[in-house]
Amino acid sequence: MVKIRLARAGAKKRPFYHVVATDSRSSRDGKFIERLGYYNPNAKGGENKLVVDTARIEYWKGSGAQVSERVAYIVKNVPNAGAAAAVAGAPAAA
Repeated sequence: MVKIRLARAGAKKRPFYHVVATDSRSSRDGKFIERLGYYNPNAKGGENKLVVDTARIEYWKGSGAQVSERVAYIVKNVPNAGAAAAVAGAPAAA
């Protein structure tokens, strides 16, 4: 079964998470199928707190993937998620 969940990256005491589509049997930070974006809970200044490819998340949900509770909460409730949830890989506006 495919799950959309967070994979932790970053240094000790400085979390940074990748939003990934992965097999549910894989470890938290292990092998993944596709990276869908990132979540930076310590974003400061002009940094984006959340960047996700919503089209790909919808594709995976349509294919039967289950979204973890935390990812669903983050995508729905992060402040300025509409502005910050830009498509991953898209060029930034100057």
